[in-house]
Amino acid sequence: MKKDLLTLLDLTPEDLQSLLKRAVEFKSGKDISSCPLTGKSIGLLFNKTSTRTRISFQTGIYQLGAQAIYINTNDLQLGRGETIEDTAKVLSRYLHGIVIRTYEHDTIETLAKNSTIPIINGLTDLHHPCQALADALTIQEKKGRLKDVRMVYVGDGNNVANSLIEAALLTGIDLVIACPHGYEPDRAITENARSKGAKVTILANPGEAAKGADVLYTDVWISMGQEKEVERKKKKFEGYQINRKLLSLAKPDAIVMHCLPAHRGEEITDEVIDSPQSVVIDQAENRLHTQKALLEMLVK
Repeated sequence: MKKDLLTLLDLTPEDLQSLLKRAVEFKSGKDISSCPLTGKSIGLLFNKTSTRTRISFQTGIYQLGAQAIYINTNDLQLGRGETIEDTAKVLSRYLHGIVIRTYEHDTIETLAKNSTIPIINGLTDLHHPCQALADALTIQEKKGRLKDVRMVYVGDGNNVANSLIEAALLTGIDLVIACPHGYEPDRAITENARSKGAKVTILANPGEAAKGADVLYTDVWISMGQEKEVERKKKKFEGYQINRKLLSLAKPDAIVMHCLPAHRGEEITDEVIDSPQSVVIDQAENRLHTQKALLEMLVK
């Protein structure tokens, strides 16, 4: 039976630990000559621009012995009225898996429902599970554990924040989210995670949230598709910046994370993102290793 990754909750805690263990092996160079996906073809179906998601998946697919087929949705018959359902059924006959990066989460759910091959969410407006996988690996590397790590996310309650909430449920991370009123993460995702035991706290004061943090994390204030909200959101998010003052409230050995791309001078300052406490480049690298482990788990 095929398995998808539409949200992080498509994995069990045991799945996640197994995936992280395998990612560590890939990163260490173990089985470097192993090509478990030889002869497979993986479609990269994108209608959002991408740097890390596209290149890390394309490289990882190649390293696993498969071929990546990049598909801009504007080049498909979808642009001329073909349905997602028909596209899913046809691509299932050609490919062994699809990574999709799109806007509406409903699109990826429809694709998965009508596909007979694994579907991986490379990003939607609601979830970014592949980023959360890399984040978990990075924290585990730097802190030696995930359970009870105090992770403070400062900024917009967007798709990254939603997936971090689910990561908290699966790993035992103590997650604190600081965001302006009206920009909280998805309520249903938050309530579902809390009802199952996740430690998730939502605050409006970033200074209060940052006290005693093991990890400080942020993302851009304006996500793709929100360009009309630039000025309004910039005013709302004044004060929600990871800077030297906010970092001073965290633990002395706190690490700083950002999923990139960063709008330097907005959600984070140069002196912090370029500081010795910043692990953002390691975090970006770990997209490759966790996604290779994910592809092996779902497609092999």
